[in-house]
Amino acid sequence: MLRLVSLNLNGIRSAASKGWAEWVAASQIDCMGVQELKAQASDLAGRFETVSGLAGHFHCAEKKGYSGVGLYTRETPSEVIAGFGSPEFDAEGRYVEVRFDKPGRKLSLISCYFPSGSSSEERQQAKFRFLADFRPHLAQLAAEREFVLVGDVNIAHREIDLRNWKSNQKNSGFTPEERAWMTALLDGLGLVDVHRRLRPEDGGEAYTWWSNRGEAWAKNVGWRIDYQLATPGIAATARTVSVYKDQRFSDHAPLVVDYDLSL
Repeated sequence: MLRLVSLNLNGIRSAASKGWAEWVAASQIDCMGVQELKAQASDLAGRFETVSGLAGHFHCAEKKGYSGVGLYTRETPSEVIAGFGSPEFDAEGRYVEVRFDKPGRKLSLISCYFPSGSSSEERQQAKFRFLADFRPHLAQLAAEREFVLVGDVNIAHREIDLRNWKSNQKNSGFTPEERAWMTALLDGLGLVDVHRRLRPEDGGEAYTWWSNRGEAWAKNVGWRIDYQLATPGIAATARTVSVYKDQRFSDHAPLVVDYDLSL
């Protein structure tokens, strides 16, 4: 069994101060995709390169204290790829892929942090550019290999995926264009939303992010914007899914999926 976790840390040092590394040690995790490191390679060196026996592979942003992704793995990958070939977004540290290729099998795990467009119209337009750049990359990848992409996608796909969907239809993360992009990814490209495949009716228990405003966490006014998106062959091996909420390491909660799979 392979336990794969996705978590937006909202700062790796902040999450560590809240017990994130101790939770990893206690949770029998095999691989973990993390997003929003808010750290440079020099900040990670000697402190976060390994966590509980898991080796980290990172893609940091050029800008300090911004974005950045990582993938922690127990097994040693055959190849590590930082960035997906987009000059604009690779500079922001949004994509790391680790490959576990064997004769007769090509398999990748990907940690990805999609841009948020909530801060300004300029950033929303950047998000649309990212989506336009990223889909052909995923299509090419899916044609060549099996993969699981884990990460903060910053899109709630369906009405069931956020508490206040009616009032958010013009807001970043739930616009018709973003939702249509997700639909095309799942229906057109054939990727599988693993949580929805295993638990199609999950509502509030599936939320993975809560605003720091108001009492969003206390009232479970949340959004499901963290995903594990898999090619069909890998998705078919998924057995259980849960969102861990007993401790808080950031404004996101860990998304945990067990696969009947070995690397």
